[in-house]
Amino acid sequence: MRWRGWPLDLLLAVSGVGLDLLTTAHAGDTEFLPAGMNVPMALLAGLPMGFVRRWPVPVSLYLAGFLILTDQLGSFTSNTAQILVCVAVGVVGYRSGWRAVTVAVAATIMATAVNLADPGIALTANSWVYSVFLPVFPALLGAYLRSSAGRLEERDVTPDALLAAGGVAITVLGTWTSWHAGSQPVWMVGLLAVVGGLSLGIARRLPGLVFLMQGVLLVAADTYLNEAVNTCVILTLVAIGVFAMRVSSWAWTLVAYFAGCMLTAIAVVGADTQVTGFRVGILMTLVATPIAIGRYLGMRQAATAAERLRAEESARAALAQVRADQLAERERIARDVHDIVAHHVGAMVLRAGAARYTAPDGPVADALTDIRETGHQVLQDLRDLLDLLRDPERQPDLLANPSDVVRESAERMAAAGLVVDLDLDPATDQAPLIARASAARIVQEGLTNVLKHAGPGTRVRVAVTPSKEGLSVEIRNGRPASAVERLPSSGRGLAGMRERVRTLGGTLTAGPDGEGGWLLAASLPSRSAA
Repeated sequence: MRWRGWPLDLLLAVSGVGLDLLTTAHAGDTEFLPAGMNVPMALLAGLPMGFVRRWPVPVSLYLAGFLILTDQLGSFTSNTAQILVCVAVGVVGYRSGWRAVTVAVAATIMATAVNLADPGIALTANSWVYSVFLPVFPALLGAYLRSSAGRLEERDVTPDALLAAGGVAITVLGTWTSWHAGSQPVWMVGLLAVVGGLSLGIARRLPGLVFLMQGVLLVAADTYLNEAVNTCVILTLVAIGVFAMRVSSWAWTLVAYFAGCMLTAIAVVGADTQVTGFRVGILMTLVATPIAIGRYLGMRQAATAAERLRAEESARAALAQVRADQLAERERIARDVHDIVAHHVGAMVLRAGAARYTAPDGPVADALTDIRETGHQVLQDLRDLLDLLRDPERQPDLLANPSDVVRESAERMAAAGLVVDLDLDPATDQAPLIARASAARIVQEGLTNVLKHAGPGTRVRVAVTPSKEGLSVEIRNGRPASAVERLPSSGRGLAGMRERVRTLGGTLTAGPDGEGGWLLAASLPSRSAA
């Protein structure tokens, strides 16, 4: 099931309400709120999350104001509002422009500062850092998810496997001796080390997420397990390099660079460390090195992809040129055939017509009439064959005798179990060749459809007769003889027949005949009628 549309909005609203109920379930009431206000406050905090995807900026502003209100009332719902407003700001960063993001972040910074400040106590520098960092971080994360690294089309997972294996080797070999030194359980420290190393295996596909994870692990190691800090710094620098390789935006690269400098400074600079310009330069150069390597590799990959694209375009252009040359040669052959054959056949027809008037009656006149009509038919068939020569994409229907195709189709369907009554008027041989070929194809497809949908034992009548416009094709089948086990069908046969008839300027109808059967009727005009 895909969570899209209103189900996702409903899930967000329910999650917001549930979060507040969980955080305030055991909290006492404040002096400003009467008893039993937990549920209404939860609804006021959580229900707006159902609209955060559609109106993220108004929801974030509402939650910022609600955070200030609950903080002044001393309600524990302020904790929920603080969490939800950061989520809303992240959605603003993902869905809105920089102006909307600036408004939402500014409002959230003010609300967060009010929430962190105790009554009567001024905000400290540390409080201001948290007030700014909490809203800015989700906004940047949302903007990154909107316009970050493109999709990795490469299917080879060998580099990913090597990164994962190298990451696990670095973390385990570099930290296993100090797993007992921290206050956390050994299994937890070991699990974090393995997961941190394995995360490099997805760094090429999710570079921002892996960089964020490595930064969190680095801060956690600096707080709880100082022996693992150097290892976490190495993983963070690798993640920064992969990030720079995959994300082509210089703006995001600069953000990653400054974030890397801050994280490295947290890990390297201690309480007794003397900060000098030289050391700052060394630290900034240390972080810049993997970024430079990553950008170089990224540009190499982009150049390789561009070269491959140019090669593909050149191959397509060469193929198109060959195709154009073939079509030009076919066109030249068609002109030569028309100039030579049509000239002589046309002269023969004209002379036969002229001779017909000198002998109006008798066998000679009949022979001349036959020569003239045959010549006209030959000229028409010649034009059809030249059309085929000029357009090789057309199926070579004209190279077979259409009447033979109709008879073979009827015999084949009869062998498959249909009871076929074929009415093929000999006069259809006088129709244009392209109309006869199209009629043969319609009979083939129509009989196939009867076998698929009505099944063996069904009686079907096929009639191909001349009409005033050209040719008339009618395929009528009765009720199925028994329960039908339908054969597989693509559903494109009728659409293909309609397109073929439309190309000739004819009409095609198909539907129930009112007696439990099915009727397919097509009218194919001659070339002059079309």
